[in-house]
Amino acid sequence: MPATSPLTNKIKVQLKLGIARLRMVQQKDTAVAKQQRRAMALLLEQGKEESAKIRVENIIRTDMNTELLEILELYCELLSARAGLLESKECDPGLEEAVKSLIYAAPKIEGVKELTTVRQLLAEKYGKEFTLEAVENRDGKVSKRVLDRTKVEPPAKELVEAYLGAIAEAYGIDWPPGTHAKRAAEAAADANGDNDEDDDDDAPGGQKVKALEAPLATDDLSKATPPRDFGPKSPVSVAPPSPSTDNVRPRITGADLKPSKKMTDASKKGAATDGKGGGPGGKIPDVNELAARFAQLKR
Repeated sequence: MPATSPLTNKIKVQLKLGIARLRMVQQKDTAVAKQQRRAMALLLEQGKEESAKIRVENIIRTDMNTELLEILELYCELLSARAGLLESKECDPGLEEAVKSLIYAAPKIEGVKELTTVRQLLAEKYGKEFTLEAVENRDGKVSKRVLDRTKVEPPAKELVEAYLGAIAEAYGIDWPPGTHAKRAAEAAADANGDNDEDDDDDAPGGQKVKALEAPLATDDLSKATPPRDFGPKSPVSVAPPSPSTDNVRPRITGADLKPSKKMTDASKKGAATDGKGGGPGGKIPDVNELAARFAQLKR
């Protein structure tokens, strides 16, 4: 295996130091953002909407900076994992986006001096012309996510309102006024709609049919049956994505696995049929019947 050049070794060391510093700065910014969100929630609760709209821009800028640090951390890890490709004189195509994005964004990052050192070493490695291409983004190799998060411009009105709405929802504040009542009405309407659909499926023509049998008593069954949360949980779980400036309120969408009323009634009827002896295997014999069978066998 060929020996690694001193310049490449320096880049690897600074990349590892930069990754550690980037993570530390992200944790600090996240803690500051939480405090700022509490302050925004208090302003909304006090009715100081205009002040909240101005101050929430600081939260948006902090979140964008945190996302930028996360992207640069991934680029640093990529260069560290592919350090062997740094030995070539020309920049490898698989590293070009990461290298140019780091050179472009390093001067715009505060509190991470290791990135400045990495930028200087990469400029020394690939030359002045390569560095100018990255700084000016002549060939468009700098990541679009890096470009979007290094822009110096006020956030859009829609993004400001989305942030305030997400903060109000997280802290249980009715903003804009009437939001809680509107959501409760929508939830009630959805629940009524689901019930109507289940009732319509019970009989042709959409007419509700009165039950011919009394519902089964579930008190004894619930005592004998373990609770739903008893035992090991399913290993399959889906964690919602973290909020970002691109998606303030991430949600997981998919098929609704909740059984309908018709399916629940069918399962109850099946259980009742099994209890009456109509299931596979027939009716369970009692003691007298078993004794009679043994007597016949002895004969």
